[in-house]
Amino acid sequence: MAEHNDRGREAEQLAREWLEGKGYVFLAENYRYKHAEIDLIMTHRELLVFVEVKFRTGTGYGYAEEFVDYKKRQLIIRAADHYIYEIDWHRDIRFDIVGVYRDPHGRVAFKHFEDAFY
Repeated sequence: MAEHNDRGREAEQLAREWLEGKGYVFLAENYRYKHAEIDLIMTHRELLVFVEVKFRTGTGYGYAEEFVDYKKRQLIIRAADHYIYEIDWHRDIRFDIVGVYRDPHGRVAFKHFEDAFY
């Protein structure tokens, strides 16, 4: 597996653990529907939350949320619609972005954008 894929999986695991520490309940990871993938699916306070995780070693090329463009958002929404139908969900949903940042010393920080798009 390519190094960037390994870092992405690690970032997703770190984000999952961090969100669980904030009271989120994990349901699924890497949910795929056609050409779309949702990194994490969780519940929080009776909301179904679809989470896109972005890993960065710095902000020189931009912040995590800037890398979820219109096309990516549409793919996530399409996959979320399928998941909602699949599990017969009838309550509210939300789309979040979690930026996972690792500095040159290996320290990890998170930036959480709740209700980032729809």
